[in-house]
Amino acid sequence: MRDLSALPNLNIALIQTTLAWHDRQANLEHFEQLLEQARGADLIILPEMFTTGFSMQSETLAEAENGPTSKWLRVQAAKLDAVITGSVIVQAADGSHRNRLLWARPDGEVLHYDKRHLFRMAGEHNHYTPGERQVQFELKGWRIRPLICYDLRFPVWSRDAQDTDLLLYTANWPGARRQHWNRLLPARAIENLCYVAAVNRIGTDGKGFAYTGDSQVLDFQGETLLSAGEADGVFQVVLDAAELAAYRTRFPANLDADTFEFT
Repeated sequence: MRDLSALPNLNIALIQTTLAWHDRQANLEHFEQLLEQARGADLIILPEMFTTGFSMQSETLAEAENGPTSKWLRVQAAKLDAVITGSVIVQAADGSHRNRLLWARPDGEVLHYDKRHLFRMAGEHNHYTPGERQVQFELKGWRIRPLICYDLRFPVWSRDAQDTDLLLYTANWPGARRQHWNRLLPARAIENLCYVAAVNRIGTDGKGFAYTGDSQVLDFQGETLLSAGEADGVFQVVLDAAELAAYRTRFPANLDADTFEFT
């Protein structure tokens, strides 16, 4: 059994900002400036579809799997010596379009997670193919599991059966459902006995939908460690592995969790 308390602390940075509608180059230039403010972080988290905004124009906006954003992320990750992650519109090798989170490591490797739950109220299920599997990444010994926006509403998919230390949500979550975002995130932290980091955008998209941010980091009891409100900028916090290990020892509710299989 691994000794979680022996892990180094994890410095994470959340970038909450506006997005230029359907303008990849403008967004990449904007984020490149903001990334400099995140220097020193181990993990830097960007919003969902950070190069386009939340768009259903997958056929015209999709990039190849090793497209320009993937290459840009590798360059930035190496420059900052940090993992950088966020989702983009990708055309997979099988021709399907995916809302894909890219996990760019400073050594040049890019891993990914495809959004499982597609937001049918916007027609996302008509333009994208859902992901088939959960994934878990490791950083400095921390086990990190990424999810995307609408995935937050589905506790079975968010459920930790893999000893996850940090659940990560990247999103374009409209202000109209702000209350849901702020209530569901603490629930995911409490029920999974882990930290939660969630990054949302601000501003108004090309369809006129307003986004109110509320990017945040929560501890394993759902307590707020960082809250960005509606501000534009880069927000950093350090996660303490020893505190997580101590809480799991005091309150091992995971030992009584139900088992199940995904179908």
